[in-house]
Amino acid sequence: MSERITPESGHRTVLLRGGEVHSPADPFATAMVVERGHVAWVGSEGAADAFADGVDEVVHLEGALVTPAFTDAHVHTTATGLALTGLDLSGARDLDEALVLVREHVAARPDDRVLLGHGWDAARWPGGRPPTRAELDEAAGGRPLYLSRIDVHSAVVTTALLDLVPGVADAAGFHADAPLTADAHHAVRAAAHAAVTPRQRADAQRAALRHAASLGIGSVHECAGPTISGEDDFTALLRLAGEEAGPRVVGYWAEQGAEGVARARELGAAGAAGDLFVDGALGSHTAWLSEDYVDEGPEGAGGAGGIGAGPRGNSYLTAADVAAHVVACADVGLQAGFHAIGDAAVTAVVDGVRAAAEKVGLARVRAARHRVEHAEMLTPETIAAFAELGLTASVQPAFDALWGGADGMYAQRLGAERARTLNPYAALLRAGVPLAFGSDSPVTPLDPWGTVRAAAFHRTPDHRVSVRAAFTAHTRGGWRAVGRDDAGVLVPGAPADYAVWRTGELLVQAPDDRVARWSTDPRSGTPGLPDLSPGAELPVCLRTVVGGQPVFVRPNE
Repeated sequence: MSERITPESGHRTVLLRGGEVHSPADPFATAMVVERGHVAWVGSEGAADAFADGVDEVVHLEGALVTPAFTDAHVHTTATGLALTGLDLSGARDLDEALVLVREHVAARPDDRVLLGHGWDAARWPGGRPPTRAELDEAAGGRPLYLSRIDVHSAVVTTALLDLVPGVADAAGFHADAPLTADAHHAVRAAAHAAVTPRQRADAQRAALRHAASLGIGSVHECAGPTISGEDDFTALLRLAGEEAGPRVVGYWAEQGAEGVARARELGAAGAAGDLFVDGALGSHTAWLSEDYVDEGPEGAGGAGGIGAGPRGNSYLTAADVAAHVVACADVGLQAGFHAIGDAAVTAVVDGVRAAAEKVGLARVRAARHRVEHAEMLTPETIAAFAELGLTASVQPAFDALWGGADGMYAQRLGAERARTLNPYAALLRAGVPLAFGSDSPVTPLDPWGTVRAAAFHRTPDHRVSVRAAFTAHTRGGWRAVGRDDAGVLVPGAPADYAVWRTGELLVQAPDDRVARWSTDPRSGTPGLPDLSPGAELPVCLRTVVGGQPVFVRPNE
């Protein structure tokens, strides 16, 4: 495959030919014309000859697959970049290995004011406990160190970092020798992130966006907020994305109420949404449940802080708070959204949005496409309410791949019966609820084809969706979640956001089979997709193009 890349590529007319183009406009398409940043035509190889003399450039695909670029609908960009360039504990197999990685990182970063790390998951370690403060103090050599748990809803820290946060010992969620949650966690996280220099931040953001582009991701939804990353981080990211070639960044700012809505508008956010926390996370025992956790767990974070602290987790917003926020968003025509994982949290969101609809009108609520991030513990009643209220479920299939199953973290926290109800993607689609797939990176890695596979081969078979439906949720679904119905698909007039892939034979999945019946029969009239069966090799991204401009080209291809 060959293409001459120039700074003006986004404004040139380009013909791609000799491959497979995934387009509903023509399920047999092998060629595509891009003009001034948009798709101008898709069709057959023979018909492409008519364009060959009138284009600035011809790309010979040599059998490669062209698809819409992926949209990751839930990302923390700076944290992702810091994990890519710094201390990542997600691969640590036990506590001892984690402490070794801490020591190595400390030695390698003598000038950092505060050391940052992410990704530990004691639920997967023998013994099931995180490091004590004394162990961390020793490993860090007495320096300030912040280590967030994989779900980023709790953290272990050193004494030196606590000394930088006056009054933290009196905050909700403080534990003398266990992970910090709730307000205590938010306070130490803010102090740790404040120590990141503007240069470190920019380097991390560039690293994250470059990595996303290398995976065929053309857009990310940044989920920011005052207790997550801060205003400087948010505005710097939006500025960088506007000035440098790379994936598009859609920014959400999670701040509650009329003042928060006004701030979101001032900051240039697409909505006062994203991680506006109604609750926490299951792994940290902070998701808000209608029934008790079945374990209190050696991680020691259960029931710390929040409005409804206790054995059923934490609640940070009530249904009345949700309603007030949605009304405030309606007053200025802005999208609202909430982080809700536990069933009690999801119910509070549904009740609050319904109350807002009674005040401002159901049609206005539905038109705004308000979002619910994660939405893991759903019931038939809340699924029906999502459909009624026009809510988008912004979900992360990799959560099930990582924590689902009979022996996974979900079952440890909830028991096997409740765990089997989590992440019911098939039921959501049957009810007509829009899905937008993401990673919540760095909670789980940026991995779009792995995400599609995780949804298609959900650990609970009843919750599986077709590969085609999962692919749509990870491409067009992200655009629809921000109110764009004209993008995320390769048809004439759509933005030319696409990726080119080296892959095996394309297959068509039987429409009513969520498991693995496949066909290569071209008479199906359905665009094929790669084989994503467990064990199959995932496609390799050769290049990613955003608005007609290449933002990633794999070397030596």
